[in-house]
Amino acid sequence: MNVMVFQNIFWLLTCFWLLSIVLIFFKKNKLALIFTAMGTLVLITFTIVLWIQMERPPMRTLGETRIWYALLLPVIGMIIYGKWNYTWMLFYTNLMAWIFLLINYLHPENFSKTLMPALQSIWFVPHVLVYMIAYALLAASSIVALKNLIQKESSLSIKSILLADQLVYLGFSFLTFGLLFGALWAKQVWGHYWTWDPKEVWAFLTWMGYLIYIHFRFFKPLEIRKANTLLSIAFAILILCWFWVNYSPIAQNSVHTYTNY
Repeated sequence: MNVMVFQNIFWLLTCFWLLSIVLIFFKKNKLALIFTAMGTLVLITFTIVLWIQMERPPMRTLGETRIWYALLLPVIGMIIYGKWNYTWMLFYTNLMAWIFLLINYLHPENFSKTLMPALQSIWFVPHVLVYMIAYALLAASSIVALKNLIQKESSLSIKSILLADQLVYLGFSFLTFGLLFGALWAKQVWGHYWTWDPKEVWAFLTWMGYLIYIHFRFFKPLEIRKANTLLSIAFAILILCWFWVNYSPIAQNSVHTYTNY
């Protein structure tokens, strides 16, 4: 699988997802949903073919994880649209999925079959996959939080607040499984469940950020604006954990530096 193939897929997805965004503006929601689904099916097919051709799960590099993120976001957007009829969420997830693929398009990488020994573990796929699902769910919760912060408090709907909570609860569950699978993986490969590696520390901070939000919502259910601020901060920590830590000086000797390549 070469870079040219991905670039062709990118332009095809651009047509599907950006057309869907335009259709949302013109309130052609059902048609927008169809184009979103078509684009998502294209990316699912590409990911399966990529997995088969590389003879390994495409989850090693940051670029490959961005493909999974771009795949999962529209799925979540379609589910939320189907249940809550929120077209703005479909708009957001399509746009964010396209942006993440655009990053890959602007910074192409060769899809190598190489898989270092540490990644040849039964915990590799479940660890990365549950984290990607968690990140996608928590990204969706963040846009709800930002929307709520922009709106006047008097105009906030209970439905929107409950949506943010449900996305966080589900995303936090996957985040917890990601930590557990990572610990089991570390024990198998390096002999220790936890070493306070920089990536592990930031993963724990991310987990704590959402745990604080959950407890705040339980004990202060009426302080909506503060809760949405906490949720936005938690997502900022998540983004730092996912991207910044890998390239920061503190991670030069990290066992997770393989994700840079």
